This record gives sequence, C-alpha cells and structure tokens, in this order.
Amino acid sequence: MVVMGKPLGNGHPLGAVVAKREIAEAFANGMEYFSTFGGNQVSCAIGLAVLDVVRDEQLQPRALRVGQALLDGLRPFVARHRLVGDVRGSGLFLGVELVRDRESLEPADSEASYVVNRMREEGILVGTDGPYHNVVKIRPPMAFSEDNADRLVEVFDRILAESLRV
Repeated sequence: MVVMGKPLGNGHPLGAVVAKREIAEAFANGMEYFSTFGGNQVSCAIGLAVLDVVRDEQLQPRALRVGQALLDGLRPFVARHRLVGDVRGSGLFLGVELVRDRESLEPADSEASYVVNRMREEGILVGTDGPYHNVVKIRPPMAFSEDNADRLVEVFDRILAESLRV
C-alpha cells in the first residue's frame, strides 16, 4: 500500500492511496468509511490535469534522465572529497552522505548543515536527512534541467572544498 500526497495536486491539497486489489478488498468488511474530502470535483480535475502534464510533457523520463546526469556528476565526489562517504538515489531523489571518517562512518552532521546553508546562500535549496542529519538530500522539482544539475554539481563541489578549510 502506498499513500501519496502533496505532489499529486502540484500544490493543491490532494492525496491518493494505491494498493493491490487484495489489500483494498480487505477494507470491504461492512464498516463504511466517510470523508468530507472524498470525491471533491475540483480536486479531481486538478489531479487529472497534473497527470496530463506529467504524461504530455514526458516528465517521468525527463526526471530519470536528469536525475541520472545529476547522480553521474555527484558520484565522483566520493573520490574527490574525503567528507563524502556515499552518493545514492534514483530519479530526482538523491542523497550525499557526509562522514568524518570513512572507516568508522562517523556522521558529519555539522558539516552537512554548513553545506546546506551555503547552498541556500548560492540559491540552491537542499536539506539534511537521515537519522544523524548527515545526508544532504536533493529533491529538485520536476522542471529541473540538465543545466540546473550542472550548476548544482559545480556549486556543491566548490562548497565541499571550502568546508574542509572552515
């Protein structure tokens, strides 16, 4: 079962639940479920319009292509910056794990905060995530381009280099 929210309505409050038939049928147990938000025609029209744009503008293949370019640009950071322990992700959802020591994998949480704040100063919004807040989380919008990916990689590379001098 997957519960989805915010992006479905491109800013309009809209959610969806997707499940295999056998899971969904398990809810048909005689107890009715009622929601005042269910079946709102405006929300349904907005959701369908968003799905049309995703299909018509080929946003899924674009996200895969741009995300791969971004991943390809970030992966060399592991060899280039001792602070980078790993780079991973799929599509436009990526993470750069920062560690103080690659053997112990000691989380570099304050360094991640530094990177995130410096990126913001450069006009690039990323965040931290993970149980130790040492993963720089990259989740750009679907409109993110290859040029945007190149700029993100260039700025991130520069900030990682300067963070070692701070």
